[in-house]
Amino acid sequence: MPPEAELVARAQQGDRQAFRKLVEANEDGITATVTAMLGPTGEVDDVVQDVFIKFYETLDRFRGEAAVSTYLKRIAINRSLDALRRRKRSRARFWSRDDETTTLPEPTDEATSDDFEDRERERMVHEAIQALPPKHRAVVVLRLIEGYSTEETAQMLDIAYGTVLSRLSRAHEKLKTLLTPYVQDYEG
Repeated sequence: MPPEAELVARAQQGDRQAFRKLVEANEDGITATVTAMLGPTGEVDDVVQDVFIKFYETLDRFRGEAAVSTYLKRIAINRSLDALRRRKRSRARFWSRDDETTTLPEPTDEATSDDFEDRERERMVHEAIQALPPKHRAVVVLRLIEGYSTEETAQMLDIAYGTVLSRLSRAHEKLKTLLTPYVQDYEG
């Protein structure tokens, strides 16, 4: 495959094959980011598609100062936050605020295999991440799940370095509170 910069240049000149290669090279990563932000819902495919539409629309302004994947992750986070706001507005029409509290299901003692326990732990962690406020979730996804540095996370979210650290700390405390009963259950 040609280098990324060459593909971008060709795509900017209207080469659809070059754009398609950029999409194919980044689709799995963007899908993972959006899924981490929204959970495994039907919205994921729509948001991923929206990310690549936005990329296509702004391709002429892409200067290559960051990797395409970094640029796309930023779009993905922003589009995911938009979807979460729409979800919240939609929910508000049907439920009262009291019904919006997030609770994790009770842990079960019926795990019969290591695979089941691993899947159950993964599900609990995923649900705990979904319980975080969107701004904190975005930091957790980029910093802890995607592995970006604190500085890269700050740049992608267009927030201060210290804000990333603060949100990460708050997210850590909330995750600790949500997951402690399950960790104790698995250790006990």
